[in-house]
Amino acid sequence: MPTTLPAFADATASDSALRRFLHGLPGVDAVGLEARAASLGTRSIKTTAKAYAIDLAISMIDLTTLEGADTPGKVRALAAKAVNPDPTDRTTPRTAAVCVYPDMAATASAALAGSGVKVASVATAFPAGRAALDVKLADVRDAVAAGADEIDMVIDRGAFLAGHYSKVYEEIVAVKAECGNARLKVIFETGELSTYDNIRRASWLGMLAGADFIKTSTGKVATNATPANTLLMLEAVRDFRAQTGVQIGVKPAGGIRTSKDAIKFLVLVNETAGEDWLDNHWFRFGASSLLNDLLMQRQKLSTGRYSGPDYVTVD
Repeated sequence: MPTTLPAFADATASDSALRRFLHGLPGVDAVGLEARAASLGTRSIKTTAKAYAIDLAISMIDLTTLEGADTPGKVRALAAKAVNPDPTDRTTPRTAAVCVYPDMAATASAALAGSGVKVASVATAFPAGRAALDVKLADVRDAVAAGADEIDMVIDRGAFLAGHYSKVYEEIVAVKAECGNARLKVIFETGELSTYDNIRRASWLGMLAGADFIKTSTGKVATNATPANTLLMLEAVRDFRAQTGVQIGVKPAGGIRTSKDAIKFLVLVNETAGEDWLDNHWFRFGASSLLNDLLMQRQKLSTGRYSGPDYVTVD
């Protein structure tokens, strides 16, 4: 089994060592975790801070389309929106990235060339992750060759839930090697991991294997990002940096649709991991409809008028 950081060489030396390490992590107090997340969500945000938070949230969005009906035209339109979210206000920040399937990565790359907006591509048999490793690696190679700056991979949840941690670890290591200069986001599909303890274990497993980001969800299941599971992952990256000096990003995805929700997540980031994560290099929102609400709230703050949903483009 390959190793990652010297501080954890023993933990990743064998399947049994990895299992001992992951099951030796402190158990999660579910009641306390959910109470903490709920409490932070009640923080009052003043007008100036709200304006800052809305712009920050816009800059953190991975504007996403992952549908079977995606076309080059739709991807180009989404790219144009990412670069210029509000054509009536050029001070509006650009989004962090556009996230597409690998076969649309070249289209997105061409549309975003020179803009500074990244191309993110899902890979490794997204969203189920049920494919042979060589197929998953080919998926990654295709996306990177097409111009993807970031790869969002899904773990094999079946292997993880069966306790085959080394298989999951080795797949992440192999995918990371195929990424080259592209950053790797590792998706756990927290809604399928069943317990907070499993989410904590998956977070550490992903970080040990070389993830640049850990990500909650695919957006394709009933339960996606929640304040509680995101808080848990923020605690993990905070503790991982404290022990290793290595900073890892966090990406909640799926179900975050309103400015109010996004700001609650930013409060979680600030109060849990700290200001160092309040940057789109370290925190992202996987979203599609969220941007529209942020734009409407942004205009309301600047003009005093609420424009309504016809103000923004339909994705």
